[in-house]
Amino acid sequence: MTLILIVILVALVFEYINGFHDTANSIATVVSTKVLTPRQAVVLAAFTNLVGAMWGTAVAKTISSGLVDAKLVSLTSEIIICALLGGIIWNLVTWWFGLPSSSSHALIGGLCGAALAASHGNWHVIVWSQPSKDHWWLGKGLLWKVIVPMFTSPLAGLLLGFLIMSLLYFLLRNARPKHVNRFFGVAQIFSAGSMGFMHGTNDAQKTMGIIALSLMGATAAGQFENLPAWLSFLHTPAPGPGKDLEIRLWIKVVCAITMAAGTAAGGWRIIRTLGHKMVKLHPINGFAAETASASVIFTATQLGIPVSTTHNISAAIMGVGSAKRFNAIKWTVVERMVWAWLLTIPVSGALAYGMVRLLRAMGMIP
Repeated sequence: MTLILIVILVALVFEYINGFHDTANSIATVVSTKVLTPRQAVVLAAFTNLVGAMWGTAVAKTISSGLVDAKLVSLTSEIIICALLGGIIWNLVTWWFGLPSSSSHALIGGLCGAALAASHGNWHVIVWSQPSKDHWWLGKGLLWKVIVPMFTSPLAGLLLGFLIMSLLYFLLRNARPKHVNRFFGVAQIFSAGSMGFMHGTNDAQKTMGIIALSLMGATAAGQFENLPAWLSFLHTPAPGPGKDLEIRLWIKVVCAITMAAGTAAGGWRIIRTLGHKMVKLHPINGFAAETASASVIFTATQLGIPVSTTHNISAAIMGVGSAKRFNAIKWTVVERMVWAWLLTIPVSGALAYGMVRLLRAMGMIP
């Protein structure tokens, strides 16, 4: 019982860090264009994150039952804690250096690395690819839900950002800059709000899935047989054949509030990278980037794909900058970001894998 509570606590710590780590993704542009002050932007992002986190559970179901085969490995509390710590450590490292890496991929890498170590190196424990009953053109598993979107969603964000910005340049080519800045200064508040909302719908759900997965494992192991009545809400039976694990309301509420609290803490190191170092932004640029990114994340969330908010907004900013002129983007900053993107899953996975192996060597897990 104590270990389960530790799992939930560590999961919420990850959610909190995700909030302040990824806050910059939804508010960097609106702060850098001086449409909102940092304090106003954080309040907006915290509120929209909270509302978005309560909206749907498709991504949470992917995390809890679509990436690791629970039949081949016992995902005990110790294993889940190692998975979360792998993601937390990588998030803190990239936050310290101001690199906008993906909390989503850090969590997924940690989960896969921990499961791989727990199964004694059985690679079949990771669900690589499965056909989907709901979408014949989109499969399940790590390949279709993580690896393919890891490349296609930023590409979509970049192209959509480029197209939206090019269209705005064409439509407003004769407009006075003063009027354009005034209009998009207001419009960007709404686009930043939609970005925060979509961040909540996608990112908050990942921790929901982890908590539900750990509670299901504890229930299957009989750890909740003698629970007092007031703790009966922790009991989470496995779903029936062909059904997804249901995410309880209390899990959604706790995760939503935790992410909003983390968002309120802010992440100014990453804001400087996204909003200032990569390309100079005006309100019209910020509007185009946020609209493009929010559109891509909305589509992915509807399909239950845990995409990276970081990747999408960063790529959208690149697309918007390229529409102005190709050399408007500081490509040395982009190079550092891309390396962080590529390293996130393997490094967080390796950290989690190493921690599980260490606990086994110490005799703490079988």
